[in-house]
Amino acid sequence: MSLFALGLNHETAPIAVREKLAFAPEELAAAVAELTAQKGVHEAAIVSTCNRTELYAAAHDEATLLNWLAASRQLDAASIAPYLYRLPDREAVRHVFRVASGLDSMVLGETQILGQLKDAVREAQEAGGLGSSLNGLFQKAFSVAKAVRSETGIGANSVSMAAAGVKLAERLFPDIADLNVLFIGAGEMIELCATHFAARKPRRLSVANRTLERGQALASQFGGDAFALAELPERLPQYDIVVTSTASQLPIIGLGAVERAIKARKHRPVFMVDLAVPRDVEPEVGALPDVYLYTVDDLSEVVRQGRAERQHAVVEADGIVERSADEFMQWLDNRALVPTIRALKDQAERLRRHELERAAKLLAKGEDPAAVLESLSLSLSNKLLHAPLAALNQADASQHGELIDAVRRLYHLHEGN
Repeated sequence: MSLFALGLNHETAPIAVREKLAFAPEELAAAVAELTAQKGVHEAAIVSTCNRTELYAAAHDEATLLNWLAASRQLDAASIAPYLYRLPDREAVRHVFRVASGLDSMVLGETQILGQLKDAVREAQEAGGLGSSLNGLFQKAFSVAKAVRSETGIGANSVSMAAAGVKLAERLFPDIADLNVLFIGAGEMIELCATHFAARKPRRLSVANRTLERGQALASQFGGDAFALAELPERLPQYDIVVTSTASQLPIIGLGAVERAIKARKHRPVFMVDLAVPRDVEPEVGALPDVYLYTVDDLSEVVRQGRAERQHAVVEADGIVERSADEFMQWLDNRALVPTIRALKDQAERLRRHELERAAKLLAKGEDPAAVLESLSLSLSNKLLHAPLAALNQADASQHGELIDAVRRLYHLHEGN
């Protein structure tokens, strides 16, 4: 059994591919249970965000993981294979450590992925997908992420997705204070975006959400108002900036709705940021002349600003990751020895007890203690040496050299012995 990481991210696949392989939060538990039910898959966890979908597993081979992923998304394995990375053992360990530390993110050093990874681990744990191997892997990943953030400047001068959205809006509009801003959804990403836009004091800030109460709770933090998502078509023309990030599996803003909104606005421009995967806004909307639509992939150039200044921190962080990967692989190797060590100790204990009981019976019969001790030591040494001597005597000639070297190492025998 080996550890595997199989998946795709913003570097290997465009959003049009990533959204096809995304898992909704409510799907994860059932998906993990289904994956671990596959033959040869002993442990599994699934990470699915706007920038990545990844399977982590303790399994016999990666082909099972690839075939399951394709089938679960109703896709052909050959069609998605070119976009996937398939990482075994140490490569998988190194990868998850880099992911947890924000080194594999679009926003270098961002912290949101660590929370998303912890959520995925919790879902996998509740679904019965984690055993000692993956649980140990993720706990070590969280420790590595903490070390990277505390010992390097990896998060310095980073531009978040939320901040990038504001920067782009300011290129289009002279002053956000004159605009109405709408946020669709009420999750963590929307809250981050609302925080950045609210700092520019827009004329009006609104939240549209499927659950009105949750939308009102978020809007109240920024002095805004909220309305139910069902009202979106009639309300859309009122807003100059629209930022959306929901877990919907289908677009919630269609081309027709935006065309009607633009007409009602008398063709005043609208700035739209779609941070959802799968996308909340139909891609055709971006072709409208008065709409400036940006997806997570479109923001990549903005959020990568400042990377050059942090290259030294990246080198330091990668050093921590590499050392930690070596440590974890050593832990895995040592853990693999435990059953053999336990069996060896159990066998030695059985031999010891048997000889001790035999000696006690001889002493109880009045046998000479010195003779009994001599017999006990000879019998015990013979029995302990029986297995290695038999292996040497019964081995083929081709195995002699390897066995002799192994025995000499085990018993610390030198050439002169």
